[in-house]
Amino acid sequence: MTLELPAGAPQLDLPWIITFGPLDDDEEWEPVVCGPYERPHALALAQHIVADEDLMAVVEPLLPAISLEQIRAEIANAQDLAAEAADEIDDVLDDDTDSDEEHDHDHDDHVAEAPSADDLKAGFARISARLTGS
Repeated sequence: MTLELPAGAPQLDLPWIITFGPLDDDEEWEPVVCGPYERPHALALAQHIVADEDLMAVVEPLLPAISLEQIRAEIANAQDLAAEAADEIDDVLDDDTDSDEEHDHDHDDHVAEAPSADDLKAGFARISARLTGS
């Protein structure tokens, strides 16, 4: 799972992390968080791991917050978005219309080539330069 972002979205330039966790609720182990990576590298790594294992991967931007206020604002925003999503789900579940239509999802089944260790290290350097303004 990852955010679908429009081209040019500012989040695309942020460092990205991958959280790997159990796909089945019956499994109990702590999720593994890896990164930071550039977004294309994070997506490719997640795709390769999930293709070989029965795991869930969440790819998301790492927010380099630099103040308590910024962190609190991000938490409030996440809580608001979760509440909106819950309301939308409730609205869909409350909808009395039954639909047997099949929904076509435009998923790209192409799996990107896994980045090499050198590619990842170069990505780390670019992320570091962006974060430090170098």
